[in-house]
Amino acid sequence: MSAARPAAPPGPEGEDKGGVRAALGGLTTRGRSFLAAGVAAAACAYVLGQSDLLRVGLLLAVLPLICVAVLYRTRYRVAASRRLSPSRVPAGSEARVHLRMDNVSRMPTGLLMLQDHVPYVLGPRPRFVLDRVEAGGRREVSYRVRSDLRGRYPLGPLQLRLSDPFGMCELTRSFSAYDILTVIPRTEVLPAVRLAGEASGYGDGRQRTLALAGDDDIIPRAYRYGDDLRRVHWRSTARYGELMVRREEQPQRARCTVLLDTRGVAYQGAGPDSAFEWAVSAAASALVHLLERGFAVRLLTDTGTSVPGTGAEGFAGSQESADSAGLMLDTLAVVDHSDGAGLSRAIDVLRGGTGGGNEGLLVAFFGDLDEEQAALAARMRQRSGSAVAFVLDSGTWVTGGAVTGAVDERLRQLREAGWTALSVPPGTPLTDLWQQAGRERTQAPGGTNGFSGGWS
Repeated sequence: MSAARPAAPPGPEGEDKGGVRAALGGLTTRGRSFLAAGVAAAACAYVLGQSDLLRVGLLLAVLPLICVAVLYRTRYRVAASRRLSPSRVPAGSEARVHLRMDNVSRMPTGLLMLQDHVPYVLGPRPRFVLDRVEAGGRREVSYRVRSDLRGRYPLGPLQLRLSDPFGMCELTRSFSAYDILTVIPRTEVLPAVRLAGEASGYGDGRQRTLALAGDDDIIPRAYRYGDDLRRVHWRSTARYGELMVRREEQPQRARCTVLLDTRGVAYQGAGPDSAFEWAVSAAASALVHLLERGFAVRLLTDTGTSVPGTGAEGFAGSQESADSAGLMLDTLAVVDHSDGAGLSRAIDVLRGGTGGGNEGLLVAFFGDLDEEQAALAARMRQRSGSAVAFVLDSGTWVTGGAVTGAVDERLRQLREAGWTALSVPPGTPLTDLWQQAGRERTQAPGGTNGFSGGWS
């Protein structure tokens, strides 16, 4: 939920350079008629020498001018704020936008017409009519927005149209504040799949390296606020000149890299039901699932971009997993096709790891692969303890046909390199493929098909 962002009313000098001219431009037909009638009556009174007619003319002429002056000052005495609930929603879900108007002046307002600017993809532009707001009063309204397309959408600026009780003048004011609604990809709740073998640092087979062999095996670190003083290692403290504590255990967390192929040449079609959107949503589902299962996860694209990009080689740590999940989902909310034609930069990132040749689990979502790119993908398997690939033939997603023989050949090429490779027919839920990947792992020759870790 985003915090309310008040649009503080600036002074008239900073808002309008036109001043009086801009205010007079807000006169309605009624106001102009009154002003013209007043001037005409005053002219006739002068020619005919009728003082009573002059008073009537002055009244007719002054009334719209008074309305202009009052309304012009009132427009800067109305404050507005907007609040999103929530500010991040999955595609296809609704968010509610709350608007609040405060009359901070000592005078009541006239009729208020409120309009908020939203992208057309979020729905129709909301408009509200608010009755008279008393001095110091407040009015709140809300509307809903929804998008089937992921992305970041600005909401605002808010436009306010004021009118006086006599209908003599209407003035419009735009507030500068705006908010951002982030529409993240849809995610599926994936089932727990137990594969043969256990990843070091995960599940029942999680292992910890304990420094219990004596003082020589102690690995000290600097004291942090909140550390137990009983863990202070005085010998190291004397050596380094600062307070040091024993780091008695170092959990070995399982790592996972989720690779998303974003090459424009690898996908055909567009829209919420396209192959590329399926791949983005599937990558988001895998990221959320693996983070919930205790993995240290990173998102990698064919461009070599790694998210979150902090910590050990870009993997999300255990303490900031929620923030890292939000960052990766925000990245997927705006990810688009890349201009690259190959996967070499992603291989460079995987090769640059320092995991001793084993970077844990690799889950990849590929678009169309030609023979050369399939060979590059096969090489990625060398840097992972386990590799699962979901290969999309985007042509079948456009035509709705069966998977072509070219895809079967690519799957064979990946499986020979040690991947668990699955084709993705149009519209297939990731849940079904996730379970199928687990079955193929356990049924593969040798039980693990070269897999030394586990995922569930």
